[in-house]
Amino acid sequence: MAEDKTASNSKSVMEEAEQAGVQGHVRDHIDLVVKHEQEFLAQRTPTEKMGDRMASLIGSLKYVFAHLILFAVWTLWNSLPLPGLPHFDPFPFQFLATLFGFEAILVAAFILMRQSRISRRSEERDHLMMQILLLTEREITAVLGVDRQIAERIGLHKIASDEEISQLSEHTSIDELAQGIKESMPIE
Repeated sequence: MAEDKTASNSKSVMEEAEQAGVQGHVRDHIDLVVKHEQEFLAQRTPTEKMGDRMASLIGSLKYVFAHLILFAVWTLWNSLPLPGLPHFDPFPFQFLATLFGFEAILVAAFILMRQSRISRRSEERDHLMMQILLLTEREITAVLGVDRQIAERIGLHKIASDEEISQLSEHTSIDELAQGIKESMPIE
């Protein structure tokens, strides 16, 4: 069911993009992001799919309302003198408390399972983003180096020798940058 929603959501995103006149290359990026999300959802184990469905149900107003109704019926059944309906869990409703306690354990497990999967996906996105940023940094450095050479050849010596452009066209050591940030960060 979640896959159906995702597929229909991705179709609607693509349709909206086409209607809004999104350019082809932007649409290609949207399609690529949707494809990656669909692949991630398709790779979930049956347990993860069940956990996602349960977490979605638990996080809905239907679930809350069902519990409110159940609690009200249980309380009324076991509190009011209703003919033909014996009190099976008199006040202080220990059986109800036990059931809700057991349910709380299961709810926590389903939510933790989903959060773990979402965290794993977030880490994958972070790694992808880091790779893209590293590649972008390398490409921009190369372009700036070529631009400086072009500026020098066409006689724009002031631009070619500009200190900031010169620094930006040099290779950036990501390890040194990370170490510098680490050393500069305040200790908690």
